[in-house]
Amino acid sequence: MHSTPLLLERRNGVAIVTIDDPPYNRLSIAFMDALEATVAALGGDDGVRAVMLTAAGDRNFSVGMDLKELPRGIEAKGGFDALLDQRLRVLDAIEAMGKPWVATLFGYCLGGGLELPLACHFRLAAVDGAAIGLPELELGTVPAWGGSARLARRVGRDRALDMILRARKIDGIEALRIGLVNEVCPNTALKARAFELAAELAAMPRLAVRAMMHCLIGAEKKTLAESIADERVAVHATFGTPDQIEGMRAFLEKRHPSFNRTP
Repeated sequence: MHSTPLLLERRNGVAIVTIDDPPYNRLSIAFMDALEATVAALGGDDGVRAVMLTAAGDRNFSVGMDLKELPRGIEAKGGFDALLDQRLRVLDAIEAMGKPWVATLFGYCLGGGLELPLACHFRLAAVDGAAIGLPELELGTVPAWGGSARLARRVGRDRALDMILRARKIDGIEALRIGLVNEVCPNTALKARAFELAAELAAMPRLAVRAMMHCLIGAEKKTLAESIADERVAVHATFGTPDQIEGMRAFLEKRHPSFNRTP
């Protein structure tokens, strides 16, 4: 096991979380423990306004869980369900954090190596060489970290069935076509572009970003009236704040706003 499975860097309002176990960047027990603690810390850090999720090297984002660790993980966590519950808990916390996460997909992005990006809010893929999928049926089992549910919500039921039941691995171009990723980039520019996008999101007004994420995450489960009510709450939460005043003033003065200057 790699001695430092997760690296964390903070830069200009962006936290860069790196899976550091090349070349396969497995989501080991140690990594998931570190990620759980990191997600909790970033959620409470107002200096971090967006997160970039990537992996060491340029060969693979992640092949998912290290299956050789499964027996030890079950024992360490107190049972199979407890092991899965931790992973679901971490992914749920990422999705609900109120800060946008931008994931890079390159090389193998398989099993948990896709389920983790599916919990993020933006996904960028390499234009060449990506193999993206949930191939658990090839092992006689099924996705276990919310992958089937999140994939169906991202690309629709029929495309999710096609990918999962056939254990299909798709490339970045197809992932873009079906709406699984937001952009494709040249492989050599992928991480730089992901940071650029994360920095753009970090520069937006923090309270407004959080309020809109609260409105939109899980909106498919709400009625229209509930979503409109959430939006009204967001309006009241952001109107009159320093960022809202700055945004209005910048518009009238025909200049770019400068947000997040006050807590």
